[in-house]
Amino acid sequence: MPSRHRVSATILWLGLLAAGGAQAEVSGSLTLTSDYLFRGITQTDGKPALQGGIEWAHDSGFYAGAWGSSISWLSDSDPDISSQVELDGYLGVRGDFGDSGVGWDVGAVHYWYPGRYPAGFNKADTTELYAGLSWSVLGAKYSYAVTDLFGIPDSDGSSNLDVTVGWEFAPGWSLNGAVGKQWVAGTAGTATYAFWSAGVGKTFDNGFDVALAWNDNDLIGPDETITFAVTKSF
Repeated sequence: MPSRHRVSATILWLGLLAAGGAQAEVSGSLTLTSDYLFRGITQTDGKPALQGGIEWAHDSGFYAGAWGSSISWLSDSDPDISSQVELDGYLGVRGDFGDSGVGWDVGAVHYWYPGRYPAGFNKADTTELYAGLSWSVLGAKYSYAVTDLFGIPDSDGSSNLDVTVGWEFAPGWSLNGAVGKQWVAGTAGTATYAFWSAGVGKTFDNGFDVALAWNDNDLIGPDETITFAVTKSF
């Protein structure tokens, strides 16, 4: 439970923001996707996933949010594991470098996998710090794990780099691409891999989006995947 001093400081900070006329917005989305891919790897064994999220964003740059998805990779790996959902919580601050057109974003995210686990199992719960930059159609994000990475023993200190491009070539239509690399600590590099994707998206005036993407990675095995997703934003 938070201390009185911490609660008082939070209330004071919120009060100062309100007094300054600051405003906040709440947004969210629901998604149905043919496969949930995270850093190039399926989380649902190639099956559909239902996802949703909500975010509070303050015009000072501070934001916080939560996101969740159905998963199966943990129970697929061990039938004694009951976890079937991923729940993420995150907070951070974002802004721009003056009038340069370059945006920045720093924060932290916690991935939580509630459920029943066998004795001695190293849970997949993971906390990462991240920092990102964006300019025009380009974006880059670096993530650093301060805990073991998704249940891999002795993997704290693992990191990930994503570089993305999103180009609106016609009103409502976009071409999207990404390339990334996941470095896994404590494995002598044997679990480090690269991943990439390319796709097209369409945004409609009623708040719906559709996206079609080709995804692959350089891990051994049949990982080339086509995904289709429908999203409703609110």
